[in-house]
Amino acid sequence: MARPTPTSCPCGLPAAYEDCCGRFHAGTAAAPTAEALMRSRYAAFVREDAAYLLRTWHPDTRPPGVAFDPGLTWVGLEVLGAEDGSAFHRRGTVTYRARYRDGGRSGSLHERSRFERVDGAWVYVDGDFID
Repeated sequence: MARPTPTSCPCGLPAAYEDCCGRFHAGTAAAPTAEALMRSRYAAFVREDAAYLLRTWHPDTRPPGVAFDPGLTWVGLEVLGAEDGSAFHRRGTVTYRARYRDGGRSGSLHERSRFERVDGAWVYVDGDFID
C-alpha cells in the first residue's frame, strides 16, 4: 500500500483528507457505512483526534478518555472485509489490519470490529483481536 501524501487521507482512500474523513471529523457529514466510520476512526487515531473517537464510540462501551502513545505512529490501513454495515443495516462488522511503528519496531493490529447505529449514526461498539 502506498504511503499517504501529506494532503491525502490517512484512511487509505485516494481522496484529500478534507474531502474524505476530515468532513466526518469536523462534524459536517456523518459516516454513511460501518466501513466509512472505521476508516474515519483510524484516521482519527493517526491525527490524535480524541473528541471524534469518543463521539463515535457506543455509549455502552465508551471509555472515559483516549490516551495516545507518543512513541506509536500509525502507517497504513488495510480493510480485509466488511459484513452488513450499509445504509440498509442496523449493525455491521469490519475486519482490518492497521500497521504501526513503535520506536523503530514495526507491528500491526488485526481486528474484527462491531458497529451499530445509534440515533441513526454509526458508532463503534467493540472488537475482537485476531492473531
